[in-house]
Amino acid sequence: MLELAILGNLKQQPVHGYELKKRLADTLGPLWGVSFGSLYPALRRLERNGAIEIVDAEDEAPAIPSTGSLRGEAATARLRRTPKTTRRARKAYRITPRGEVVFADLLRDPAGATDDRTFALQLSFFRFLEPTDRLELLQRRRAELADRLARSRRPRGPAIDRYARSLAEHRTDSVERDLAWIDALIEGERHPATSDEPTDRPQEQEQGATA
Repeated sequence: MLELAILGNLKQQPVHGYELKKRLADTLGPLWGVSFGSLYPALRRLERNGAIEIVDAEDEAPAIPSTGSLRGEAATARLRRTPKTTRRARKAYRITPRGEVVFADLLRDPAGATDDRTFALQLSFFRFLEPTDRLELLQRRRAELADRLARSRRPRGPAIDRYARSLAEHRTDSVERDLAWIDALIEGERHPATSDEPTDRPQEQEQGATA
């Protein structure tokens, strides 16, 4: 699953390791706790597989305007004397054509529908899938949730105490909410809503008409 998250983030642009770690934390959530100890081995595996390649990150310093004074120009010159970056600091990772194929295979993997975290990760990259592939994964997820709901509704033994019963009821409620959410996503795939369009577009058109 870490490989899927890495490739999904690299589809946007080449990223160096430190920035990639921050993006993975946003993608996977705080409970994953991605460390450099798990990130760099995964990057090496993807590199050996030909899914990613190493490139030099662009080190463009921001432009500093002229101050018009000798003291100001001296301060500006000191700011421009940035420390020389090392090879490791300039190293970034970029997805390759083979990586695009690997990413697509991982993203369409139907086994992800049975695992909560894997499906959530797949869903975060749904924009890279064709509508038919999205619908198939959503239907598989729905079948998994329907099976969980059926199991959670089975009669429980009399020995269960009120705390265990409350926990079981909470799980049932959670599955019901997830199932309703997936049903809404499926409906949205079958009948795309016009509400997904940017809301400011009509205002722009109106302003253009009155100009």
